[in-house]
Amino acid sequence: MNNHTQKDSLMINKADALVAEALWDDVAFDTEQWQRYIEQEIGFILPNVQRKWLVNAVSQTALGYGLSIIQLWHQLPINHELRQQLLDKVLIHESRFFRHLPSIEFITDYALRWQREQLIAASTSCNANDSSASIDASNPDDLLRIWSVGCASGQETWSLAMSLAAKQLTNYRILGTDVSQQALKKARLGQYDNKQLALIPQDCQQFIQPLRPASIVEELRFMPVSMQKNTEKNARTHWQVMPTLKQHVRFALHNIIDKKPPTPHLQQVIVCQNMLLYFRKFDQRDILARLSEQCAVGGYIILAPGEALFWRPSNMRRIAHPQINAWQKTSA
Repeated sequence: MNNHTQKDSLMINKADALVAEALWDDVAFDTEQWQRYIEQEIGFILPNVQRKWLVNAVSQTALGYGLSIIQLWHQLPINHELRQQLLDKVLIHESRFFRHLPSIEFITDYALRWQREQLIAASTSCNANDSSASIDASNPDDLLRIWSVGCASGQETWSLAMSLAAKQLTNYRILGTDVSQQALKKARLGQYDNKQLALIPQDCQQFIQPLRPASIVEELRFMPVSMQKNTEKNARTHWQVMPTLKQHVRFALHNIIDKKPPTPHLQQVIVCQNMLLYFRKFDQRDILARLSEQCAVGGYIILAPGEALFWRPSNMRRIAHPQINAWQKTSA
């Protein structure tokens, strides 16, 4: 066994020891205490069935900084980096491309209608002899704005961008936000494995390209021929979104329980799917109220089917649709 393997083995053994300590020593690990901390910081409710997940997240964070679990607890209030690392490990970054296709199709259809309305308005304001009415994509007021809340590692955000681009739309900006720095780092890269590739519709395949990292190319130069084929195969299992989409998309760190919005711009569409279920009902109401404030009149809030059915805002109307849970803002 080489030194590197020995070091990895020691790290794994130490991690296992920390997890075992936390699982069996209630003094060292108070589940309710850590659950309350997570809820206080980001509003997430972690049920008891996810106890092992929470234990692992806390233990791995402590191990990474050479701390005991109790030392970690005392460091969290004064160490922002440590806090962020813990949140990154606790949060579940589960997402996939085109996760709920009816919602994406609804948003794409709305974007096409919105563009037509903008063109009609621009044409009306032009002089009678001027037939060059168009939408100025560089003008912030001419942009369709979409906010993907709790975007995780970016699959929903990029799915929306692909769907709009497939309809040759260019006058849009999509903002993806999440409370996890780790997830946002991956989202910004826009690089994924082939497991996700099969989820992308045929008309959107034009917006992806194979990814062959420079590190792999360099590695092949010093590798025996017998090993090169398998390494090249692994390299081809990764792909990335086309750079042309990145000009329309940006990502930002944002905690949805914060009162301050991530952008001063009102949004024509706000997508918040499969996230509210992690919050208590009174927090859900507060979050929805803030999303409503950020939604432009005439715009939409898209929730997951069956989500927040208790919501009855006076300035929103629910859209009659058999497959999606959409609300349109009717007044300020």
